[in-house]
Amino acid sequence: MSSGIRFESVSVAYGKNVVLDSLDLTVEPGEVMALLGPSGSGKTTALRAVAGFVKPASGRVFIGERDVTALPPYRRGIGMVVQQYALFPHLRVEDNVAFGLKAQKVDKAEIPARVAEALEMTGMASYAKRYPRELSGGQQQRVAIARALAIRPNVLLLDEPLSALDAQLRSGMLAELARLHRELPDVSILYVTHDQVEALTLADRIAVMDKARLQDCGTPQELYRRPRTEFTASFVGNANLLPVQVGAAGVRFDGVELSVDTQGAAEGASATLCVRPHLVGLGEGPNALRGTISEVQWRGSTHRLYVEVGEGRHRVKADVRELRETPVLGEDVVLHFAAEDAVLLGAGVSGG
Repeated sequence: MSSGIRFESVSVAYGKNVVLDSLDLTVEPGEVMALLGPSGSGKTTALRAVAGFVKPASGRVFIGERDVTALPPYRRGIGMVVQQYALFPHLRVEDNVAFGLKAQKVDKAEIPARVAEALEMTGMASYAKRYPRELSGGQQQRVAIARALAIRPNVLLLDEPLSALDAQLRSGMLAELARLHRELPDVSILYVTHDQVEALTLADRIAVMDKARLQDCGTPQELYRRPRTEFTASFVGNANLLPVQVGAAGVRFDGVELSVDTQGAAEGASATLCVRPHLVGLGEGPNALRGTISEVQWRGSTHRLYVEVGEGRHRVKADVRELRETPVLGEDVVLHFAAEDAVLLGAGVSGG
């Protein structure tokens, strides 16, 4: 069976509560698609619909060219890794990895080689004889991934697989997952997360979910650099969202004329200007905004400045290189940004 996943107007409801609303989405063969969104957005429900753990109220789910909407999970040819590992504590690592193969009635003579292959792929070959309790959280998650890969799935489902790990382990596992994807170029991966860093790091494309619906979909670069909606701008990365009025040669923000691209926007319309904090500079420059520092956060290589502008009605964030002297609260400063670093949202325009 070929890889790839397709949702055709898939809806899931519990009574009158719609938890996934008319999802149309295609994951191409060999693609990593991240489902990104806050809790309750519908992303895990979408993954569970692919796995066969929830039944759509309407619509169809395809894996490759096969309609699997009515098939039980064990007949879908998928591997799945969840947040809490779900390893059997009484089984050694090698037996945990072999479990799915035995369930699929793979020839007994073939199982040891398949287990060894999966453990080697995840860097856990030397831990085959250990029990889960003898492993760290990161090692247990590698075993869970090895178990999913041992059945050689066409589709791999990852449901918040790193959220139980600390920051350092999460970073290492992200690198491992990226390496695995390079080694398994034909496997389609659907990756559910609420962590934007994971999505930006690993995914070929990101589907942004909110309130049970698909809000946006594109490459990480597209969604970060040219978001189409305010929700995408605020959820994929951090953003300054400034209310503006479209003028003949730019926009007006709280009495200040700003030079930005307004192509496609109607003059006089209300819109939102999106500028990423790391693209906001400190000091005089184009599109200058004057204000007062209300908060300073030191972040190692940068300072995050919060500046009240427009007589305190708006708060602008600026990430500037670590300063030799920490700015003083209440200090008057000037921020600026380049026209090409701003994206106009709303007013009939699109950031994509």
